[in-house]
Amino acid sequence: MRTALVGGGAAGIGRAAAEELARAGHRVVITGRRADALDSAASGLRLRTGAAVHPLVSDMSDPGAAERAVRETEDRFGSLDVLVLNAGGPPPGRVLEVTDQQWQEAFDLLLRGPLRLAQIALPHMAARGFGRVVFVTSTAVRQPQPDLATSVVLRSAVTAAAKLLAREFAAKGVTVNCVAPGATATERRREILENRARSTGSAFAALDAEDTAAIPAARTAQPEEIGAAVAFLASPAASYVNGTVLTVDGGRTETI
Repeated sequence: MRTALVGGGAAGIGRAAAEELARAGHRVVITGRRADALDSAASGLRLRTGAAVHPLVSDMSDPGAAERAVRETEDRFGSLDVLVLNAGGPPPGRVLEVTDQQWQEAFDLLLRGPLRLAQIALPHMAARGFGRVVFVTSTAVRQPQPDLATSVVLRSAVTAAAKLLAREFAAKGVTVNCVAPGATATERRREILENRARSTGSAFAALDAEDTAAIPAARTAQPEEIGAAVAFLASPAASYVNGTVLTVDGGRTETI
């Protein structure tokens, strides 16, 4: 039985990914900053899947958090086989409006924190001859949204880093990929639309309808649909999928 460590596992895409992995037979450690939310999510996951699920309070902007997360996962379950690097998005803002402090906080959240965790986990995976690393990014990397500057810039860097890591560890039984979700029914999407409504004076409902109408599938994704993509990349069926970006957006991204 394999073990997965899932970032941001208390809600949204992280929780959905944790559930899909648990249903696929993994033991799961979910991380996040709020103990109450993690405990609630872990209890729900255990109830729905019957899997072993362990909540771990962790702030990945803390330089020591990554090492503690890997150590606790391995101490509890004996291995770390699947690493899902998922973090909530930083506040919206246009590229020239973002302050130095906001850039630094976004850097720690989206790039440095996940890469620090990968840096610690990947040698363990390579030594065992098996590993799956999945970065959860965004379709905004391929089709930038002007008011999500820090997310676009830093998730683009994450995508590049994932490609480099995929090439470095491919011969050691480890794959590194990205899942790029489009509009998904999460609290994050609501926050983005609410910010746009405030900044433009538009009604939330109108922006929601306009955003949904731009999706060929005529609806937003459910978190479990993104979670299923993560679970696929962690599965034996994806053993030869490496260094790629799996876009899950209902056909909205216009680039090939």
